Amino acid sequence: MSSQQQNVTTDTEKSPVSETFLSVRRVWWGVGILSFFVNLLMLTGPIYMLQIYDRVISSRSMSTLAALTVLMVVLYAFMGILDFLRSRLLVRIGNYVADQLEERTFQVWLKQGLLGSAAVKRKPLTDLARVKQFLTGQAPVTFFDIPWTPVYIAVIFMFHWVLGVFAVIGALLVLAIAYMADISTRNKQETAQANKSKSEGFSEHCHSNAETIISMGMAGDLADRWSQIKSGGVDGELRASDIAGSASAFSKAFRMFLQSAILGLGAALAIKGELSPGSMIAGSIILGRALSPLQMVIGHWRGYRQVKSSIKRLKLFFKSFPEDRNLVPLPTPRGHLKVDNLTAGPPGARTATLRGIRFELVPGDALCVIGPSASGKSTLARLLVGIWKPQVGNVRFDGASLDQWMPDDLGKHIGYLPQQVSLLEGTIGENIARFRRNVNLYDIVEAAQATGVHELILSLPEGYNTRVGESGIVLSIGQIQRIALARAAFGKPPLVVLDEPNSNLDAEGDEALTHAITRMREQGQTVVIITHRKSAMESANKVLILRSGSQVRFGSKEQVLNPRRSVSDRPANAAQHNQNPNPRPPVPPSPTNPYAAQNRGAA
Repeated sequence: MSSQQQNVTTDTEKSPVSETFLSVRRVWWGVGILSFFVNLLMLTGPIYMLQIYDRVISSRSMSTLAALTVLMVVLYAFMGILDFLRSRLLVRIGNYVADQLEERTFQVWLKQGLLGSAAVKRKPLTDLARVKQFLTGQAPVTFFDIPWTPVYIAVIFMFHWVLGVFAVIGALLVLAIAYMADISTRNKQETAQANKSKSEGFSEHCHSNAETIISMGMAGDLADRWSQIKSGGVDGELRASDIAGSASAFSKAFRMFLQSAILGLGAALAIKGELSPGSMIAGSIILGRALSPLQMVIGHWRGYRQVKSSIKRLKLFFKSFPEDRNLVPLPTPRGHLKVDNLTAGPPGARTATLRGIRFELVPGDALCVIGPSASGKSTLARLLVGIWKPQVGNVRFDGASLDQWMPDDLGKHIGYLPQQVSLLEGTIGENIARFRRNVNLYDIVEAAQATGVHELILSLPEGYNTRVGESGIVLSIGQIQRIALARAAFGKPPLVVLDEPNSNLDAEGDEALTHAITRMREQGQTVVIITHRKSAMESANKVLILRSGSQVRFGSKEQVLNPRRSVSDRPANAAQHNQNPNPRPPVPPSPTNPYAAQNRGAA
């Protein structure tokens, strides 16, 4: 079993969610202590009423009334302060839990996006927001008050056992109402939530394909389908809300009935001389306080079940990508790339789309990967930058396999231009700088100049400060691709992987790409280009041919593209395919490239 699988099967107590909640357990004790005193002071009103009816009225003592009133005011003031502190603590707990988990949730959510559409349906940020909202609301207060229901009923028993039995029966009936409401709404809520998620996913998918849908007149039919999906969720949610609302209203009316009924029962006992009038009034007030948390549970139970499901999903979510705790920071790489017996496929796939790939590149090399469609070229690109994990074999970057690098550190040393390119919400300068903080503006301009997009950016309304994304200007796909190339070149990363970098470029962009790759080689960077166009091969010195997921040939450009002229050419699965002399075209001399002399010598 792999280390990742071992982490997945570890106890839930080791999950970040459990660890975060355990880290605030002392604060929970504080909330419990405050709840103890708040609920104890809730007896102030009943005791005050008891003393008024049984002592003050019979003694007609104004001094006693004044003393009791002052004491009552002081106790209620303390109760208000303690209740305020309890609410503040719960708000702080909710914010702390969210602060501790938000950043990692966002990072893991991005990683999970690599798994495809099935993973995108999970919305951990929404789950975390629901947990925060629950913790900062009144629901936790209710659950801290519920244990006091038996205490209040015990106080009623002290007045008279008949009143106590009446209070127990009333509490059980309120609990029965809450239980029946939960049973009646559980399946309906789950079905409604599933339909809601399905409708949201369908609408997001349609939104991302709006151009095709509108141009081909599909909007009306798809709107009808979305409406059908959504209506199933709305109907279920409506029925569940109706049942929950009915239960809440009935329980409220029933609680008021019980408070009035206990007054009548107490009056009968008072007439018989078995109960004082003060105890009769106090018993009614205490019963209302005992039943209040039970009634509130009915209103909060739905939210509690949703939060419980959210916490469970968050734990499973974090298990899917365990945190790498034992990684050691590695020195800055030079760009030596070695691929050994690489076999892999998309995440979750049982079959490999790429098998037995072997090659090695040194700083200053530019490898052009070619082959027909579905030959595994883009899969190789994703494996080289660590987006996908190999099933067999490994990719080594300066001797270390990619899983030995800290993800953020590895990303700083890699430039990647994906086939489906896009820019993020922000300015062009921020996109080129990869949204890093405290970046030297000269480095941004240098990356743009190195990739030949500087003049294009200056022609935009606000230059490097031009905003892109939903709130910015609309760029052509070719412009986006050229700016994304500058982003890949930012910081002069030792390894640059370009997947179809010229698929949307015109002649000017194509020429800029060739110059950019040549300059990267001069600076000692290793470049891998996935392409269908021959123009991208001009600046490459090595070629890898893939077909049906297998390596057909690898070597210098002259050996691979003109095999008849080279006696040493052989298929890639030969034992010594990486031991070829492997001549490279000479690289123009540059003081910034320590490998230029080697390249000229090898040539």
